[in-house]
Amino acid sequence: MLVVLLVIAVVVTLLVAVHWYVWRRLVRDTTAGPGAARRAGTAAVIVLPLLTVGAFVTSRTDAPFRLQQAFAWPGYLWLAVLLYLTLALVAGEAVRPLLRRALDRRAAARPVPGGPLPAAAADPAAGVPANTAPDANEPAGGAAPSGPATAAPTATAAPTAVAAQAEQIAGGGQGIGEPGAPGAPGAPEGGRSTGGISRRLFVARIVGGAAAAAAAGTVGYGTYGVLRGPSVKRVTVPLAKLARGTHGYRIAVVSDIHLGPVLGRAHTQRIVDAINATQPDLVAVVGDLVDGSVADLGSAAEPLAQLRARDGSFFVTGNHEYFSGADAWVDHVRELGLTPLRNDRVEIAGFDLAGVDDVAGEREGQGPDFVRALGDRDRSRASVLLAHQPVVIHEAVRHGVDLQLSGHTHGGQLWPANYIADLANPTLAGLERYGDTQLFVSRGAGAWGPPVRVGAPSDITVVELASRET
Repeated sequence: MLVVLLVIAVVVTLLVAVHWYVWRRLVRDTTAGPGAARRAGTAAVIVLPLLTVGAFVTSRTDAPFRLQQAFAWPGYLWLAVLLYLTLALVAGEAVRPLLRRALDRRAAARPVPGGPLPAAAADPAAGVPANTAPDANEPAGGAAPSGPATAAPTATAAPTAVAAQAEQIAGGGQGIGEPGAPGAPGAPEGGRSTGGISRRLFVARIVGGAAAAAAAGTVGYGTYGVLRGPSVKRVTVPLAKLARGTHGYRIAVVSDIHLGPVLGRAHTQRIVDAINATQPDLVAVVGDLVDGSVADLGSAAEPLAQLRARDGSFFVTGNHEYFSGADAWVDHVRELGLTPLRNDRVEIAGFDLAGVDDVAGEREGQGPDFVRALGDRDRSRASVLLAHQPVVIHEAVRHGVDLQLSGHTHGGQLWPANYIADLANPTLAGLERYGDTQLFVSRGAGAWGPPVRVGAPSDITVVELASRET
């Protein structure tokens, strides 16, 4: 319990620090001072993380499904935006000093108002700057003007300029560009100006705006990739024990569909249509079908009844089924025409197909049982194992499995989370060999949490088995 509380404290502290940093760079630094814009930005930085907390809390409780949906979209999307906004702002820290120096050099190259002009700008014949004209009140011959009438404008010019400059600095640089405004050479660093605002504010807005655009573009494209549905990949896997007559056997592998408050029936239909278009011999649904109860999501899963494959469709549990009522979901997918393999095995022409429960089931007295699923089989036959998590590959090797089909990793789902997922799993995505056993890991067809994928596109994979006897 103490460890859990410590982890929660660390996570909360980290989130508070990240949100403070985002507020500082994106709200405080980009606004001239207190006002409507700063208040709106501050409110957003407070409300959005509360929606994220609400999304997680409602999904793990018996909250009404409509309430889960209300929190899920803004809460989960903000989590993705926060990730890429923070990364973009951190990258912008390297750009800030470069942009400031460039603006300083540009300002230094400008002529000083009221100061001497470069030699090329003066009238060489008259000895008078070309952009000046004699005062109408000045006597001929350059004699000094007499009387108080000519002195009054000069006497009031300096106080007026100073007052204007003070007003502009106090007002956050608004209206800069008028005589005496911040930005004149010799003004304080924070008062220099570009395009009517202080250069410090200008740089903050450029970097903040670019970071916000990059984050929004990244998340928008990643969301579109999830909502349009997974692409279909193909991979050929040679199996030494596969009978010659089974050469070219096609298994459509789909994992991590993650039906829930964000992805629903339309998502399932897209996946079913994509699978059926490949005309597979067998369909393997390798876990994490849902994030919610049968009562809330049963209808969203109904398109699975349309799956078409010569040798049928098979299902094994993932860890998220154990968050959602695994037994109820096993019964429901059976009603939809899928065959659950719960530490069980069936004989397909040319190989054995086995499936084990997910390791998360161990907390409920279930979990994988390799002896029950594989212990008494004929090892001269090729074997294919359905197991949600790649981490059980070492048990598969010990039991002489030829090919394990898994999911769970999402390929990392959101870059740079793929580096963390790669450390936690023997294979992040794709096909790898472990001794005499090959492991194929799908990136999955859906998304968990934010309906966003960056650097790890969703997929359905058609695994074509190849016999070495051909």
